Amino acid sequence: MSTATLSAADTEKISKLQSAVSGLNQISENEKTGFLNLVTRYLSGEAQHVEWSKIQTPTDEVVVPYDTLTPVSEDPAETKKLLDKLVVLKLNGGLGTTMGCTGPKSVIEVRDGLTFLDLIVIQIETLNKKYGCSVPLLLMNSFNTHDDTLKIVEKYAKSNIEIHTFNQSQYPRLAVDNFAPLPCIKDAGKDGWFPPGHGDVFPSLVNSGKLEALLSQGKEYVFIANADNLGAVVDLKILNHLINNKNEYCMEVTPKTLADVKGGTLISYEGKVQLLEIAQVPDEHINEFKSIEKFKIFNTNNLWVNLNAIKRLVQADALKMEIIPNPKEVDGIKVLQLETAAGAAIKFFDRAIGINVPRSRFLPVKATSDLLLVQSDLYTLSEGFVTRNPARINPANPSIELGPEFKKVANFLSRFKSIPSIVELDSLKVTGDVWFGSGITLKGQVTIVAKPGVKLEIPDGAVIANKEINGPEDI
Repeated sequence: MSTATLSAADTEKISKLQSAVSGLNQISENEKTGFLNLVTRYLSGEAQHVEWSKIQTPTDEVVVPYDTLTPVSEDPAETKKLLDKLVVLKLNGGLGTTMGCTGPKSVIEVRDGLTFLDLIVIQIETLNKKYGCSVPLLLMNSFNTHDDTLKIVEKYAKSNIEIHTFNQSQYPRLAVDNFAPLPCIKDAGKDGWFPPGHGDVFPSLVNSGKLEALLSQGKEYVFIANADNLGAVVDLKILNHLINNKNEYCMEVTPKTLADVKGGTLISYEGKVQLLEIAQVPDEHINEFKSIEKFKIFNTNNLWVNLNAIKRLVQADALKMEIIPNPKEVDGIKVLQLETAAGAAIKFFDRAIGINVPRSRFLPVKATSDLLLVQSDLYTLSEGFVTRNPARINPANPSIELGPEFKKVANFLSRFKSIPSIVELDSLKVTGDVWFGSGITLKGQVTIVAKPGVKLEIPDGAVIANKEINGPEDI
């Protein structure tokens, strides 16, 4: 561990931290080392900001337009060869707490009684059956989701997929005032610990032994995506392109809309492709970063990475992604957790590229407003794939804002007898105590605001187009 750039005070902090961490029996030696490395790098104040004048817009060689990819051979035997090199990995460490659920977010029901995980399994089953291949599914859990996921995965025991689960690292939260690990100060249970972001996927794949096992089966590429992104399905054209061009890393990016202004973007910087996140942008350039004129694409977090390259870089301890400090509070104690993001690793891989993919490959469900979109007639479901309804003319999805009454999944579901038809909807804003009957159609721009203390019921079969509704008399 290099402490060359640390002040005397910081060196003392690390030395105290080292002896405190050595007594934490809940975590492995690999985790202790990884944690101390991260804290050391953080204290040494590695440059986070980029020099703005050096940023260049990537060329089409670096961010390849999706429609220039070579079509894949129609021969099923060729497709099987491709798929036999692939592993699908879903980031499954998140809890559904924002949507009022306990347990892993991937078990929220998305559509027709099926959860995110059900859909992922059905998609891969379909591929394996169609081409006679064996694409395994890996789930990277956190200590928060591990036990629940093991129970849930049992229901797929008879499917034609090998499902592997492994845990990402577990690191102690740091008390800000004395830099001691929280579990050494008090017994905060799970709240004393944190999973250090999805950048941890690379060392965790190696430390869990999963990477070696996959390489021994002849696997070459892993497709990594968030479990809650319904658009992140296996794409043969992308896989074929990476194998043919020996690209070790590929980030799927997609054109930015005003809803995505905070998302990271790809830049060319000092001759390499690099992810630029909002946290690295100097204050005076934030508005420029958010504009969709200069930075036209953003990171979907659909990543394709060569397994041998992961092994090489993890063993060389070369993946030094930007550190994202995340301040929290636990029982009145201010704590710090240090995280990294998998997208930031792009600059360490050889022949790394972005591919500018259609927006349909980015369909995350982060809130109940997203759930409304995917449960509506805007999408259809077939063989686990959620597809946009061709009857929708506008290429963009409607913007939907639901008030706090709809924030939790259970409340959201109870307020809709059935999900309205929204194929012709541009925007919807709902606040207050609003209840929807069945068979409702919403078109154009619709605002429904119930007056305080008033229960507003939208009747069955109502058709509402370009209207603001404040009471029954407006319907």
